[in-house]
Amino acid sequence: MVTKKPKIKQSVGSQYYAFNTPTEDGEFNPSTYEETIKTNTVKSIGVTENSDSTVVKASGIDYESVSSTENVELEVEVVAFDPDDLAKMRGEDVDESGLMSSGSSTQRPYFAYGKVVNKVGGGFRYEWYPKCQLVENTDDIATQEESFSEQNDTVTIRCYAFDDKGHVRNYVDSEASNFPDGLTEEKFFTKPIITKADLTAALAEGA
Repeated sequence: MVTKKPKIKQSVGSQYYAFNTPTEDGEFNPSTYEETIKTNTVKSIGVTENSDSTVVKASGIDYESVSSTENVELEVEVVAFDPDDLAKMRGEDVDESGLMSSGSSTQRPYFAYGKVVNKVGGGFRYEWYPKCQLVENTDDIATQEESFSEQNDTVTIRCYAFDDKGHVRNYVDSEASNFPDGLTEEKFFTKPIITKADLTAALAEGA
């Protein structure tokens, strides 16, 4: 018998995102992203997996259950969000005068979203969701009272499968037995990790 004591989660860390450069047809292109953006404005992240499970019956019994994740929704509470990036995620029209126009029927761009889960005692988990779209965002405001109170917003991000195997997320965990030696947060989030080759290239950064 082996007794294990996994580390508990302590706090959410930084968030990262990189806009996808689409194909000529405007479709998701897993090979090209813009420069990664990092912010330290996250208060909390809620994760909801939208899964489908099918029971295979044979010889009058439940033989096996086959499950697949259709998409994942992230509810990200932030203290602030860059207005240019938010407008871009919303697919808004922004002209050279600085006027931002919203509400029209436009296709919202894909982007990769990354987050950090910090654990008690120095552990961590780094995650990339390579194919995401903004679903909605809140923009509530209230009158300032005598003492300051946070007025946070929530952005809801839907994450889709990015390859033909149906994978939605790529991640590494510092407690895993095969955690890559020399991998740092900066290296992992330099650009979205889509394949094993991308992780190998990330490890070579600055080596």
